[in-house]
Amino acid sequence: MSLRVHKIKSQEFVGKEVTIRGWVHRLRKQKENSFILVRDDRGGVIQCVLPTEKASSLTVESSVEITGSVSQDSRAPEGGFEIKGKDIKIYNVAGADYPIGEFQSDELLLDKRHLTLRTRRMIAIAKIRATVLDLGRRWFIDNGWIEVTAPTIVKGAVEGGSTLFKLKYFDDEAYLSQSAQLYLEAMIFSLGPVWSLTPSFRAEKSRTVRHLAEFSHLEAEAPWVTLEDILKVQEQLVSYVIRTIVRDRAEELAYLKRDVSDLKQVEPPFERMPYEKAIDILRSRGVMVIEEYGSSREIRSGDDLSIDSERELTKDAERPMFVVGYPMAVKPFYVKEDGERKGVGLAADMLAPRGFGEITSGGLREDNIVSMTERIKSEGLNPAAYDWYLDLRRYGSVPHGGFGLGIERLLRWITNVEDIKDTVLFPRTMSRVAP
Repeated sequence: MSLRVHKIKSQEFVGKEVTIRGWVHRLRKQKENSFILVRDDRGGVIQCVLPTEKASSLTVESSVEITGSVSQDSRAPEGGFEIKGKDIKIYNVAGADYPIGEFQSDELLLDKRHLTLRTRRMIAIAKIRATVLDLGRRWFIDNGWIEVTAPTIVKGAVEGGSTLFKLKYFDDEAYLSQSAQLYLEAMIFSLGPVWSLTPSFRAEKSRTVRHLAEFSHLEAEAPWVTLEDILKVQEQLVSYVIRTIVRDRAEELAYLKRDVSDLKQVEPPFERMPYEKAIDILRSRGVMVIEEYGSSREIRSGDDLSIDSERELTKDAERPMFVVGYPMAVKPFYVKEDGERKGVGLAADMLAPRGFGEITSGGLREDNIVSMTERIKSEGLNPAAYDWYLDLRRYGSVPHGGFGLGIERLLRWITNVEDIKDTVLFPRTMSRVAP
């Protein structure tokens, strides 16, 4: 029976015969012996030593099965264990022109993403990603929320019509969903607190290190809540994920050279910073806003926070923070207005520390049908496309709210990678739709 590397690397197997299957990760041939780093199907790597005559045809990424005895030698790479090979079965000899070497351009690594996934860096990130998804699901289940599935083919916008992907739907016109939120709102009337993990699509013409055209969206909605209730859910969820990732994926984080000292400080409560205070801080630091035709001016009250302003706010922070009370004008039509402060939305964004910026956005949803209809019209949307959504306000509306968390943005902070494209296996951007 073939074993995985992590099991073989223990005192229990020293001196015993084992079989391992995998791919040639690195290869060094000498006159008598060849030293083969074999990578198994979970990214584990161990050195195998074979007579060169048995390994003469091997190339990097050839698929093999090697049988031999386990020995311990401090000189052996990858932990001091190696396999003294006795037999080898070669499944496929990879072409000698394998394009992924030690140093390659970012564009080549994206063009050959199907092969780049074999690099140990991408394997480490993929494992961390899988654990983040598992922990998100575990937190909601343990806290009594019900998982639901919303459609990704829809008739209306959630985050503004300018970023919709249009598609032909039989004889009709439809769009790819920007968010599951509206459908989650429908489900709270029968299921209570609900959550989903679905792809969301934004046709934003942005070439930044934190924008994707398709991303994984963890969203939650609940009835009978206040804004503070929603903020507590978010900080508890994120703290749980971070705390457990540091423990359960220590090996992968170490491989990525991620200093986790700051992650270990992530515990609730997170700071609640009023929007106006954030603007005052940014003005005191001379933060500028780029306008539509390229001119710039000093940031002022009423402006949305940009990537640059979020970075400035959080560059020295050690824990996430919430910016609370955004102007209604910069938030979508469904945001509820603060009854005590006209023009201020009961909405908040969670900003990750160290300049990583927004990772969640949420708040209370407008539950008054008249106010909701006016907002829909004022944003140039067709109320007829939202008739079903307005029904939720016609028949038994209640105070409710929720939030959305971008998995890739959370991963970018956890792994400390520069570009969000490295947090997803096959990234989609405005300039990339293959492989």
